[in-house]
Amino acid sequence: MAVLVGKKAPSFEAAAVINGEEIVNNFSLDQYLGNKYVVLFFYPKDFTFVCPTELHAFQERLADFHKRDVEVIAVSTDTEQSHWGWLQLSKDEGGIQGVTYPVVADTNKTISTNYDVLAGSYFYNDEDQLEAEGELVAYRGLFLIDKKGVVRHQLVNDMPLGRNVDEALRMVDALQYFEKNGEVCPANWSEGKEAMKATHEGVASYLSKN
Repeated sequence: MAVLVGKKAPSFEAAAVINGEEIVNNFSLDQYLGNKYVVLFFYPKDFTFVCPTELHAFQERLADFHKRDVEVIAVSTDTEQSHWGWLQLSKDEGGIQGVTYPVVADTNKTISTNYDVLAGSYFYNDEDQLEAEGELVAYRGLFLIDKKGVVRHQLVNDMPLGRNVDEALRMVDALQYFEKNGEVCPANWSEGKEAMKATHEGVASYLSKN
């Protein structure tokens, strides 16, 4: 598994559904460089089970991300037509109707590969024929990207393990607190709690009080 933290987020241009209904063919992360943070998350498949719970959970907290200057973007290896169809189905039908943030179609699987979250692999057999091992869909990867386009946090879950949206927001808060104040955020830090200076004295002072 590649560690992308501290590196430029791989760029891409792909089809996506935006605002829950409009298909665009040239969606790109580049539009956010310099003015927005991005939470980019991958999920395995449309029309499945854990996935809609995650997409709805991010939508429910979308205003909290936006007030932090963060754009949320979802990606899977399904087509944009599949995304669009799923977006037309209500929650009662297992759909994601109401999701308004972009849902990107990584149909050729290059985005998932570049972020190193693609499950399964290609190989050539003894007869020089291309085969696939395992399902070529994305793990539940999540990447927090700063305004300079650098990955500052990543998390990858296996297929059955849904993510915690509050934790994604906590990491945004920690990054923004550090950027604003220059202090580092200790274990279990959350907004409103004490941070600390990145010095021996700072650590000693923090530990003595906690």
